[in-house]
Amino acid sequence: METALTRLTGVRHPVVQTGMGWVAGPRLVSASADAGALGILASATMTTEQLRQAVREVKSRTDAPFGVNLRADAGDARERVRIIVDEGVRVASFALAPSRDLIAELKDAGVVVIPSVGARRHAEKVAAWGADAVIVQGGEGGGHTGDVATTVLLPQVVDAVDIPVVAAGGFHDGRGLVAALAYGAAGIAMGTRFLLTSDSTVPDAVKARYLAASVKDVVVTSAVDGLPHRMLRTDLVDALTRSGRTRALLHAVRRAAGFRKLSGLSWSAMVRDGLAMKHGKDLSWSQVLLAANTPVLLKASMVDGRTDLGVMASGQVAGVIEDLPSCAELVARVMSEAEQVLRGLTAGG
Repeated sequence: METALTRLTGVRHPVVQTGMGWVAGPRLVSASADAGALGILASATMTTEQLRQAVREVKSRTDAPFGVNLRADAGDARERVRIIVDEGVRVASFALAPSRDLIAELKDAGVVVIPSVGARRHAEKVAAWGADAVIVQGGEGGGHTGDVATTVLLPQVVDAVDIPVVAAGGFHDGRGLVAALAYGAAGIAMGTRFLLTSDSTVPDAVKARYLAASVKDVVVTSAVDGLPHRMLRTDLVDALTRSGRTRALLHAVRRAAGFRKLSGLSWSAMVRDGLAMKHGKDLSWSQVLLAANTPVLLKASMVDGRTDLGVMASGQVAGVIEDLPSCAELVARVMSEAEQVLRGLTAGG
């Protein structure tokens, strides 16, 4: 199925595996790429040297195109851009809108730039700055999210920009792909669906929690880092939601100490990073610290398998996913379902 996305990136199918921190590592990305999707490597939880090694590992596993996701507000963003350019990565994706200069630097080097956005005005901004395409995530998506449903946000963005738009938030099958195409999208991006594959390195106990979840077990809370964050409901999430400011600060300090050990950052650097993630929000000190050490809360679940100590970012689709196919099986299924739906539409029923 050829679309503006496949022509732009060189992938076989209009499907993107999103750059999920601690999840989208070399094994998942290379498996997604081999399946014909655009695999996106998550770099925010890596050092620059780990990023370089991860890119090289993906390239050793597959010859297919893939991308790297970056935090545009990271202090070493330009160094990470240089690694992408030096290593010949095909696509750069951004969780926040990159600067005009970063977009220009990547494009001058022949890298395709695809920022992720959650609002029409952000899509218009990056399009005006030269982005090649945009991933637009509706409120159904996992992790940091907005409150506008994909079915409302997607057509707004499609009508507002002249670059390819990839739809994210609520997609997991071929019917969703056809629906997105009907709205004018050039493809779909899926996170939770790729997390729940046999190629994902997420521990089995964590995958089991996702598979057991109902749609109502996937909630949005700002208790973790002060920003709306969609995740599975757990005892930890409920405790943070119920905590007063003093207790929440104790939670935050304890977890911040763990993140300091993991990252090597000083307390002042952690607070500075937390403040940088405020995005204009009025955060308490506990939320500032939690914003800075959210990566360790995610690592506790996604790497260590501690569903009792970590958070599990999740799209609402976790409530309707029931199996763990390989990436090859998943992408083949999505494309087969999409073709069946299209045939049914053209047949008039």
